[in-house]
Parts: sequence; C-alpha cells; structure tokens
Amino acid sequence: MRTSKMERAAKTTAIAILATTMLSACASNSTTAPNDSTAGKVDEKPETISIITEFNTPEAPGPDNPVLKEFEKRTNTKLNIMWTSPNSYTDKINLVLASGEMPDLVKVLDFNSSLMRQMIQQGAFWDLTPYIKNYPHLMEYPSTVWEKTKISGKNYLIPSVRPLHGGPGLPIVRKDWLDKLKLKVPETLDDMYNVMKAFAENDPDGNGKKDTIPMVPRNDLSWVEGVLNHSNGKWKEQNGKLIDTTFEPGTREALLWLNKIYKEGFMPADYAIMKETQSEDLVKTGVAGIYPNTIEAIWRVQAELIKTNPEANFLPLSYLSSAAGKYAPSTPGFSGVYLIPKSVPENKMKKILALMDYGASEEGFMLACYGLKDIHYTTDKEGFKVATDQAFKDSVSQSSFGKIFERYDKYLWAYRTGMPKELFERNKKIVDEREAVTVNDPSVGLISETWLKAGPDFTKKIGDLKTKVIMGQEPIEAWDSFVAKLKTDATYTKAIEEINQAYQAAKK
Repeated sequence: MRTSKMERAAKTTAIAILATTMLSACASNSTTAPNDSTAGKVDEKPETISIITEFNTPEAPGPDNPVLKEFEKRTNTKLNIMWTSPNSYTDKINLVLASGEMPDLVKVLDFNSSLMRQMIQQGAFWDLTPYIKNYPHLMEYPSTVWEKTKISGKNYLIPSVRPLHGGPGLPIVRKDWLDKLKLKVPETLDDMYNVMKAFAENDPDGNGKKDTIPMVPRNDLSWVEGVLNHSNGKWKEQNGKLIDTTFEPGTREALLWLNKIYKEGFMPADYAIMKETQSEDLVKTGVAGIYPNTIEAIWRVQAELIKTNPEANFLPLSYLSSAAGKYAPSTPGFSGVYLIPKSVPENKMKKILALMDYGASEEGFMLACYGLKDIHYTTDKEGFKVATDQAFKDSVSQSSFGKIFERYDKYLWAYRTGMPKELFERNKKIVDEREAVTVNDPSVGLISETWLKAGPDFTKKIGDLKTKVIMGQEPIEAWDSFVAKLKTDATYTKAIEEINQAYQAAKK
C-alpha cells in the first residue's frame, strides 16, 4: 500500500505520542418516512465500509445480525464493524491510530486525545467542514455540539451525539432497599454516608448475612468532588475566569470523605483496578446498593435482578446538595467523536457521511435503537415500543448500533431496550429535574497546547495520588504537598494560563 509523505509523517508523530501517552446510551417512540436522499442507490454496487466503535451490550452484534443487514440494505453498503469492549477501547484505538492502517470510520472516545489532535494537524483525517452542510440529518445535531467539537475552527469530527442530561455523574440507589430500611432518598453526602452504613449493617437484601456492598464506584468517584466543588470536571468558572478544581478545598474534602467510606469497607477494596464490566457484573449479583451510571444503563442491571427478585428497583438520583447548592452535572452533548482518514477517497468519504446521515434520521435512529417491527419490538395501543426476546438476542440497543447511528434526543438516556413504560416515564421526570439544577463544564472545546503535551502525565499523577489517599496508602498531607508544588510548577501554571486565554477568546 503506497503511503504519502504527509501520512508517513502523521504515522511517525502518532507513534511517538502514543509511546508517551501509554506510559504516563432512544427515548423517542415515533417514526417517520424514509429519507431517500441519504439511502444508497440499489443500482450501484454496495460500498464496503469498515468501522471501529465500542459497545455496551452483553454481546456485540454478529456479522449476520438482522439489524446490520437491514442497514446495509437501506443504505446499499457492506458494513464491517469492529466492535470493541469498553474495557480496552482507549488502548485499542491508540494502537489503531498509531499504526496508520485505520478503518474507514474511526471512533475516538477522548475528545482531547493528544494523539488524535496531532494526527489531525498532520493531515491524517478529512476536513469535513465543506461537506457536512449537505447532510440535513447530521445538521439537526445541536449547533452547540458542532461548535464544541471544532478543531482550529474546522469540523474534522462527527460528534457521537448524546443528551445533555441524564448521563453519568450521580449515584443510583436501590430504592427497594431504602424502603425496606425506612430510609429517605439521599440528598446530601451525609445522607449518602448514612445510607451506606445502613446498607452495610442492616441486611437490606434479607438473607441474614452482612454480605452487601454499599457502593460499587464503577472506577469513577469524581461526582463527590463535583458535589462539594459545585463543578463539572476539572475547570470551574469563577469571577470570569476558569479555576482548576484540583486546588479547591472541596477536592481535599472529597478525598477525606472517600477515605472514610473506603476504611469502613463501604466499597470494594480493589475498586481502583476493577474494569467497567467487572463492576457491572458485581452489581448484577444483587449485592450492591449504590452504583453511579447513566439513568438508562442501570436497566441492564435491574433487568437481570428482577428475574429472581421482582422488587429490585434502582433509582437514579435527581441531584445531590452541598452548601453550594443542588448539583447534577450536564454532559457536553456528545460522547466521543468519529473521524474519516484522509486515505479514504473523497467519493467514499461522501458515502460514509450519507450512511451517518441516514443513521441520524428518525427512521435510521429507530432501526438502530429498536430494530425491526414484530421481530425486535411490538407496539402497545399508545404506540410505546415493547422489546421482544429477539431484541436481546440480537443486541439491539442504543449501546450497540446506537453508538454509531445517532440522533439528538433529550430523553435518550431515559430509555433502555426492554424497559417498561412506567419506568421510562419516571426517568423522563428525573431528566427534567436534573436539567433544572444542571452544572455545565465550561471548558469543553477549549485547548491548551501545553496541556495536550503534558496533561496526560499530570492527570496520571493526580489520579494515582487521589487513589492512594482514598485507600489510605498516603496521608492527606501528601495531597497538600503535591498541590502546593503544582501551584508553582511552570508547565502546569502555563496550561492554566492557556486554558483561560482560550476561554476569554471563546467568550468574545
């Protein structure tokens, strides 16, 4: 295969960055007519398109999946999808990018990936800016999402569009356990502690043993910092500037609170090395009382539990409160991005955009999330789609095909395949309640060149020390000393300055 100088340069740069880097959820229930402009023409030879993406269903769809075949039929394509586990996705994508031998459509989960951005600068991916305006369903994504995902003012990326509310960032609690122990739904961290203590000591599952795990963290405890700092992520707007929450008192307080939880055995001792699937499998055994996740994803767990315990009921919290107020984090409106390598010919690139545009239509989105009528779902008298057993067998979900073929839907994270209507309606109310108290991340789309280079190493050091403090391997004074050094670190402070420069420029 002949490679251009530009591609060889991209590949060489990507491998160098990789070495440094590696070291250091379809609420709508309506349908519309097909959009013929986005479908393939049947008199043409099907276009073979290779795609790499992740999946969050128990099994990945197979090559003979009927939904896949229907997509191919409607778009006149042959789709070779490399479904990849979320446990290893980042490492897999880094290797794929660095190899230079990429599929036709590549999903990258980390929008701030130094490797991806360097390859874009080297010309490894298509600038889609002149083309995307011709694809009306993609243009129905919120304009703010397209704007946030620009790089150097251009759209190299197709955002993996997702709702603004209902995503990860708050715990989900076993409501049936709360009811049994006559506990109220927790609203503060003190309430959370008392609930965990009761779950640990008062036999909420009724088996006569103290064998329950109050909380399985899903390897993400940042929500505690969010509650105490009233911030969504690393950056927080204050007095017209962005401040780094690493330095905030709430972060220190969060570490102390989590260390207390850990010492009392309220979460697994090995939480820090548990993979996402391992955490979920543990929760599916019915021993866990609290599990942070998206509103809809918890249905994967509940659907398993109600087979043997019909009363099992996970309740997503609408918010948690601190002295700063009620807290529920928003999302940036996307979860990962898609890129088309420049090695793909222009005509094929346009066919890939047409495929994604069909997936963003109401019809394509319904096919991705619900599958085929009378095979994967039936409808009740009110038009609500009820999943069949075949839907589960074929892995039909917004967490499989819905990871590729996406349409903006406010209540996407309120529904999951097989969920009963009453639970869907409850979840929609929770989404609305979160929206009323949402805290945004002001840094989405802002870039610091210094942070792109040095950020992965700082992030790893910060994360490692947080884990050690939580697990009692280092005292809180180690954190204080580390923060003091960061405040005087020239590289770190330069990154803060650059982020603020980008923030002020964006506001103008």
